[in-house]
Amino acid sequence: MNKELLRIEGLKTYFDTWAGIVKAVDGVDIEVIEGETLGLVGESGSGKSVTALSIMRIVPSPGKIIEGKIIYKEENLLEKSEKALREIRGKEIAYIFQDPSTSLNPVLTIADQLLEVILAHQEISKKEALEKAIELLKLVEIPDPDVKIWNYPHQLSGGMKQRIAIARAIASQPNLLLADEPTTNLDVTIQAQILELMQNLRKRLGMAMILITHDMGVVADIADRITVLYAGRVCESADTKTIFYKAKHPYTQALLTAVPSLALRTDKLKVIPGNIPNLIEPPSGCRFHPRCEYAIEKCTEKIPELIEIEPGHKVACFRALEINLESPLGGAKNN
Repeated sequence: MNKELLRIEGLKTYFDTWAGIVKAVDGVDIEVIEGETLGLVGESGSGKSVTALSIMRIVPSPGKIIEGKIIYKEENLLEKSEKALREIRGKEIAYIFQDPSTSLNPVLTIADQLLEVILAHQEISKKEALEKAIELLKLVEIPDPDVKIWNYPHQLSGGMKQRIAIARAIASQPNLLLADEPTTNLDVTIQAQILELMQNLRKRLGMAMILITHDMGVVADIADRITVLYAGRVCESADTKTIFYKAKHPYTQALLTAVPSLALRTDKLKVIPGNIPNLIEPPSGCRFHPRCEYAIEKCTEKIPELIEIEPGHKVACFRALEINLESPLGGAKNN
C-alpha cells in the first residue's frame, strides 16, 4: 500500500478585505497518497485554488493562512521558514497555473525560463542544463525542441505554452504536482491531449498530482480519487468510481447531473439552483443548505462533520445515509 504524501488538517485561509473577512478556505481536510491523482472539484469560488496556493504558501495578499496543518512527508509546511520552503517549492512540490500566458515571462525565451528552474535546484553546468531542457521539451512532446527552445511564449500556441509550463513544473521531477485548471483556456481536442500527457508523465515520473477543476467530466478518467469542495469546505471524498456511482452528498450529485456528457445518459441535464454563497457572511449550518432540495432544519443550524461512512468514503451531510441519490451513470438510485 502506498504511503501518505500530503495531509491537510483543518486548513483555514482567509482574506481580510475592505468589505469584511472572506473565509475562502474554512476547515479543509485532504489526503494525497504517493503516486495518485486526486481530483479537487467544485464550482468557481469553492476554495480549490486557494487550497493549492496554501500548500505552496504563496497565497496572495490580503490572504492569510489562519490555522491548520499541511503535513508533507510528515513535516508541517506551515512551521517551516521561507528559506526551507524555497528548497521544496519547484523541486519537490510544483505548480502549473491556469493560464500559461500569465505564468510564462513574455520577454524571456523558453530556454531562459527552463534553465532558471533547472539551475536553481540542480548543481550542473549551463550546457548540461540546456541539454536537460531540450529533453524536457521532448518529454512533453514539443515538436522540433532544438528550435522551439529559442522561441518566446508569444510565438507558441496556447497548447504549446501549456506544455512548456508543464515542462518547467516537472524539471526537477517533483513528488507532487499541483495543476490548477490546466486545460481551461484550450479547445476540447487540445484539452484531451494535455490531460493524457499529464497522466502519462505522472506515471512515468512516479509523482502524485492534485488536479483542480470545476468539471467532473475532466476528472472522470484521470483521477484515482476525488474530493469535492463547496464554499470553502469539503463535502465528499472517495475513490472516483464511488463518487460517480455512489455519491452521497447532494452537491456532488448536482455536479454530476450538470455535466452534459453524463446527463445525456439519463436525459436529465440539471442546473444547480442559486449561487455560491457570500463567504464574508456564509449561511449558517451546512453552506449548501440554501440550494439543497434535501435540507431540513438541522442543516440550517449545525455544521455537518466530515465523517467516514465506509472505508475511504467521507461525507459531510446529516442525511447522507437517509437519502437515495440517482447516479447519472447508472440511472438507478445508489444505496
